[in-house]
Amino acid sequence: MPRILHLHNGHPHLRLDRSGIAKAIQLLDEHSDDFRGGCPKGELSLAFLTDEALAKIHGDFLDDPSKTDVITFEGDPTHGVAGEICVSVDTAAQFAKEHNQNFSDELTLYVVHGWLHLAGFDDLQPKKKREMRAAEKKAFKILSNAKRLPKFLLKRQ
Repeated sequence: MPRILHLHNGHPHLRLDRSGIAKAIQLLDEHSDDFRGGCPKGELSLAFLTDEALAKIHGDFLDDPSKTDVITFEGDPTHGVAGEICVSVDTAAQFAKEHNQNFSDELTLYVVHGWLHLAGFDDLQPKKKREMRAAEKKAFKILSNAKRLPKFLLKRQ
C-alpha cells in the first residue's frame, strides 16, 4: 500500500513536481532496508517553506530562531503518522547558487535528509554526521540511477 503523502508549498515562487516527489519517496521507501528500516510507515508531510517561515518554526519548536535548512518532526506510527519534513527553499537556492550546484538536486537532498532523520539517522556528532552523509549519498544515487529525482522550479522573483 503506497504511503499517504501530504505536500505543502509555502513558498510563493516554487513550482513543485508533486508526482516526482511522490515517486522519489516511494523509491526510498522501497529501499528502506538499506537505511535502518527507513522512514516509519504512515502519513508523511513535506512542507516547502521560505527561510522566514522555517526560522519561525525553528524558534517556536526548538527555541532557536536562526535560519536552517531542514527540520524534521517525528510522528506517531502507532497512529499512522510517520512525521513531517520542513525544508527551506531559500536556503537550498542560496546554497546551490553559491556552490554552483543544481537547485532541484539541492532541494531533493534536503528532502532525503529529512527522510533519513525519520529513519533514525542523526548529524549532531561527527561520527553520526559521516553516517548521515554516506546515507544521503547512497539515497541520492538510488534516486539518480532510477531517474527519480524530482524537478523543482524556482520562478524568477
